[in-house]
Amino acid sequence: MRLSTPVEKTAPLLEITDLTVGYTGADGNRVVLVDSVSLRVDPGEVLCLVGESGSGKSVTMLAVLGLLAPPLTVFSGSVRYRGRELVGADDESLRRLRGSELGMIFQDPMTSLNPVRRVGVQIERALAVHQRMDARSRRRKVIELLAAVGIPQPQERSRAYPHEWSGGMRQRAMIAMAMANDPDVLIADEPTTALDVTIQAQLMEVLAAARERSGAAMVLITHDLGLVAQHADRVAIMYAGRVVETGTVRQIFDDAAHPYTRGLQRGLLGQHATEPGARAYAIPGSPPPPTARPAGCGFAPRCEFSGKEHACAAAPPALVPFGANRSLACPPAVAASLTGQDVPA
Repeated sequence: MRLSTPVEKTAPLLEITDLTVGYTGADGNRVVLVDSVSLRVDPGEVLCLVGESGSGKSVTMLAVLGLLAPPLTVFSGSVRYRGRELVGADDESLRRLRGSELGMIFQDPMTSLNPVRRVGVQIERALAVHQRMDARSRRRKVIELLAAVGIPQPQERSRAYPHEWSGGMRQRAMIAMAMANDPDVLIADEPTTALDVTIQAQLMEVLAAARERSGAAMVLITHDLGLVAQHADRVAIMYAGRVVETGTVRQIFDDAAHPYTRGLQRGLLGQHATEPGARAYAIPGSPPPPTARPAGCGFAPRCEFSGKEHACAAAPPALVPFGANRSLACPPAVAASLTGQDVPA
């Protein structure tokens, strides 16, 4: 069922505003995992959500889909799809959206697929829930979908169980399932994790082809800046539950303004070092756990620029506009020293 709410061409397809997600501990205090996150996804674009493990990327998107597992909950904020509020929506409304208008490719297909049901039956179920098709039409559609994502002998393979497929094939099945109903927004959570580089490239080509056929927008959750460079239109960098920088892929790669983004880039470049014995760069330290995040900028303990002159440790910098079509959460003096551009104070 398609939502009937009209939307202007200039309006975002999906808009997240000041979203805060977490849980209430045994002591009654709130533990925040996602802190005041604001994002937008425009029709047809690819938004890459980038950050280290634990930065809040996946939790943000699970909140969008209404798939937070207790005790996680949305404390505050808004998620609007085509102008319709999803936070607080009833379960039936969210079920109609999931798999039809909002598709999801989960990180681990082995745990996402039912191990005791044939792969084709599981994809067919995604069609049965959202479309009025007879059984023969659904089975034919399943074969078409599997062929489209590059599964050899799709009719025979559709009768196999998940454990009889390789990891790359299972992920292709998840792509077929997510795209079965031509969603407007596809959320891909680390879709190539634990796969070798050849299979990664093939899967990303499959995703790109599927999106091209349907015109779907995509949110790609990843920590791999190589994938970002190849596939993103816009990028949002997350750290310790907050968005710290956004921009077009060219802005982020050519002129990153946040020290954390610069650190991620140095790590990517270090992977391609050619000198004998050269080691990849790693940002010193590690992200703080949600229960022990600093009062100020979450990156301050690892940042070479933090100090009294910037007040980074006292309060987290607000995410503010920084030039055209981008935003930044960093003291103006730091951004200016990295980019040569002034940031509104």
